[in-house]
Amino acid sequence: MRKASESVTAGHPDKVCDQIADGLVDEYLRRDESASVNIKVLGSNGMVMIGGEVRSYADFDVALLVKQIYASVGYQDEIEVFANIQTMSGETKKGLRTAMDAVVVNGYATGETREMLPRAQVYANNLVRRLDDVRKSDPALQWLLPDGKVQVIMERDRVLCVTVQAAHLATVNPSDIQTAILDRVVTPITGESGIQVFINPLGAFTKAGFASGAGMSGQKMACDTYGGLIPHGDSSLSGKDPSRVDRAGAYMARFVARSIVSRGLASSALVNVVYSPGRAEPVHLEVSGVLEKSRGSKMDFTNLIKQEFDFRTDAIVERFQLLKPIYQQTAVYGHFGRTGFPWEETVV
Repeated sequence: MRKASESVTAGHPDKVCDQIADGLVDEYLRRDESASVNIKVLGSNGMVMIGGEVRSYADFDVALLVKQIYASVGYQDEIEVFANIQTMSGETKKGLRTAMDAVVVNGYATGETREMLPRAQVYANNLVRRLDDVRKSDPALQWLLPDGKVQVIMERDRVLCVTVQAAHLATVNPSDIQTAILDRVVTPITGESGIQVFINPLGAFTKAGFASGAGMSGQKMACDTYGGLIPHGDSSLSGKDPSRVDRAGAYMARFVARSIVSRGLASSALVNVVYSPGRAEPVHLEVSGVLEKSRGSKMDFTNLIKQEFDFRTDAIVERFQLLKPIYQQTAVYGHFGRTGFPWEETVV
């Protein structure tokens, strides 16, 4: 069975917006742990617009921070920032946190890779990370621009096809682009096994980021989670403080799925959680696993998980200490399968 997945670089327009959204979340939390943040970011043609709502006593220069994040991605052009955020001063309401909307989240883990993610998504994430790394560190590839995308097609454990779209300066020779990306990006990750490789198949890619198209936060949910190979819920993650059940619930669902696989209870696990407005606990929880040694038979872990794990938002925030400003780094290369995040640790 063939599987396809994709990932994008830090300079992709949607990912720039995600980093800005989560950079703002971090700054609010850094100044005010009780901040309630729910914002969206739109960028296009030299403009960045931030909208949404914030309840916090924190006060800082939003436009300055946005410009700093934009520059840190690797862009040198000037941008104009418009912030139209509904701001309510003061701390958020005390008491038990409840869901603010109807939310569905899913968590998944598989034993097929060290990252406990689908293999195709691991390859895609590694390739875009490599593309960003060589752009920053290899003097011979300084003609690369921050915008890029990778698609991977696999059959079982074998990579069949890789497509790379990489923005570049107009002065570089197309044949040099092909050779450099194949030798310095694709081959070090995939090896040389007769893989079909397409590099900038549409030709020159000289307009990058907001100059080539609009970007918006929350548009790359498949890249953020499981590559579109597994259900990923109906809400974006970036731009929301960690008390939002969209975000906290997604992290908890992933953590539980990882725990099931790490214990050897299943080869893969899927966690489905549904929250309703005004309720602290989920209105629905279903946890299933597949054990390959049992010919793919499906097992129900729902009762076991209900007894062991607390899916209330307050409990999730406390368990993972989520009020720390750690979210801008989640906005590139996926929220899962990476060390350093508490939901990626394993309960034995």
